[in-house]
Amino acid sequence: YKWYDIDLNKSLQARFYGIPLDKKGYIKERLKDGLSKRFRFSIFDLSDKEFEKVLRRFSKTGFQYINGYTSPIVQFAKYLKQKSIILKEVCPTLEYCIVTSEMLFEDDKLLMEEYFGVPVKNEYGASELDIIAFENPQGEMQITHETLFVEILDENNKELPLGHEGRIVITSLYNKAHPFIRYDIGDVGVIDSCSTPTKTVLKKLIGRSDDIVKLPSGKTSAGLTFYYITKSMINEIGNIKEFVIEQEELDTFRIKYSSNLELNERNKSLIKSKFTKFLEPGLTVHFDRVDALKRNESGKLKQFISHIN
Repeated sequence: YKWYDIDLNKSLQARFYGIPLDKKGYIKERLKDGLSKRFRFSIFDLSDKEFEKVLRRFSKTGFQYINGYTSPIVQFAKYLKQKSIILKEVCPTLEYCIVTSEMLFEDDKLLMEEYFGVPVKNEYGASELDIIAFENPQGEMQITHETLFVEILDENNKELPLGHEGRIVITSLYNKAHPFIRYDIGDVGVIDSCSTPTKTVLKKLIGRSDDIVKLPSGKTSAGLTFYYITKSMINEIGNIKEFVIEQEELDTFRIKYSSNLELNERNKSLIKSKFTKFLEPGLTVHFDRVDALKRNESGKLKQFISHIN
């Protein structure tokens, strides 16, 4: 954080995280936020009405940086775009936005930087471990080698050479209370071949190893890649706020989306054609428009869900 002149003891944080809904847990988190120089915005209601309240808080508070889950922060940026508002002009003290816990796509990053008016930095971490990697000033995802030892393994648990794709496993070097030795975090990634012992760079984070699309032909594809293809299509259409994809059967998918307007038949046909092009012919795609997408208890949004064992 000091790379970006953020002092965790002094810099005021606008926090977009989940919060316990029971009274005791809620009060406890609010107390922790107060002691930690941060103000938490609830991410369980992403309506325009709630974002109006968020914007008013930014206008009255000297936040130095934003920190939180990627998807709700992207939705806030979309709200600002809709209103043609640059957040930096509303809150002049704002310097950075740091997103974590969910995948950051390049088009979302550009959107946030345009309407926040500040640089967006990416963080990859795990609550049970540490910050695993953080975007350095050169734009690289630098691994926290001071506290963690990160390896890329194949399906036989053998370490792969630098530059090869495999499962990310992590050894925590300083956790005396509960050691984690070759902890399989469930993600797939690549360590840059140019990495050194003192500067290890995560070249690519592909997504969860268990988010796999299985198809009738026997073909498989990474769920997050599949989500990204559909996302690019929906961005062209516009109007969609958020969406998730669920695989119900080998040949059946359901896209649940929140939007102001229903997708018309032409748009649905365009999306179905992408399924045929990038996956295979003969797939069934259903569409469900919902008021709000269901998040897990922590407030995270899982973009691809497979119901295939």
